[in-house]
Amino acid sequence: MSVTKNRLKGLAVLLTLTALVGSGIAGCTNASSTPGSTSVASDGPMPSIYCGDTCTKQLALAAAPADVKCDVGVSWSATSFPYGAVSSQQIPDLAKKWFPGMSVTVTDGQGDATIQSGQVDEMVAKGIKVLIISPRDSDALKGAVDRAVAAGVKVIAADRNVNTTVDTYIGSDNVEAGVVSGKNIGSVLGKTGLLVELAGSLGASPTIARGDGLRTGLTGSGVTIVDSQTADYDQAKGLAVMQDLLQKYPSGAINGVYTHNDQMAFGAIQAIKEAGRESEIQVFSIDGEDKALADIQSGSMQSTVGYPLVTKESVIAAAKLCSGEPIEKRILLESTLIDSKNVADYVGKSPQTE
Repeated sequence: MSVTKNRLKGLAVLLTLTALVGSGIAGCTNASSTPGSTSVASDGPMPSIYCGDTCTKQLALAAAPADVKCDVGVSWSATSFPYGAVSSQQIPDLAKKWFPGMSVTVTDGQGDATIQSGQVDEMVAKGIKVLIISPRDSDALKGAVDRAVAAGVKVIAADRNVNTTVDTYIGSDNVEAGVVSGKNIGSVLGKTGLLVELAGSLGASPTIARGDGLRTGLTGSGVTIVDSQTADYDQAKGLAVMQDLLQKYPSGAINGVYTHNDQMAFGAIQAIKEAGRESEIQVFSIDGEDKALADIQSGSMQSTVGYPLVTKESVIAAAKLCSGEPIEKRILLESTLIDSKNVADYVGKSPQTE
């Protein structure tokens, strides 16, 4: 089912819930931008277009936005890459717009699990009631999250999960994203396909899942993964790693590269173009940044699998937890293959900006 169709179903569900719950439902109202005002405007809390009907029902908020009052901490693994930078900016902006009584503190883990753990401990000590965390490493942040839970903090794992108990995990299915890309790669490259993989940060849950998903999706295709190297979700590292791979594998030795995110793909595309091998190597990625859509339109990238931001959903989930409302353990957003056939449908509302 397309994102657009699911979005329409989700809106219908939300309208129904609004009628049942009354004027306090999340989709009806929004805090005024006037400081100290408790009045509300029409542009209220609403999930993204990538949150389908089930996701929308899971995020239905019974409390009136103006009545949501608590301190929220946001711990992102790093803000040096677009997904983290945009998420860290959008979450406090949306909270201010929708929930005037919600105070948000944002920290940047700088790609270091030790730094991130310390930042979580500091926010807990300062009295946050809800923690939104995207961990640098799923295992390394377990201790900090466990300490937060022990202190009575409600925890939302956003984008990346933590290998411990949290109140909810919000994000697309990274394994499914890899499977979708893998099946497409098998179809495009055929039985003689020779593929290299640029993997994300070691130990990060999306890295493990997107790698596993690729291999599942390639099952029975005949495509061979000839090499896999880590490029840490970074464009510059993607460039350097791809340059090394192009030297290692001369013309005819590879005809495809799968990257765990668009940033690494941009680096790989640059290396491929500089080597003059763009006619022989196709690029397959995950995320759905605006530039990736432009690269698909220009032919520089074969496809990306949309992995949407979870900022709107995370803020609404925080409001539910602040208000003492129950929440589902897993809130799933949709992933969609975007290639030349449908890229025009997503320009202007890409998964990484919506």
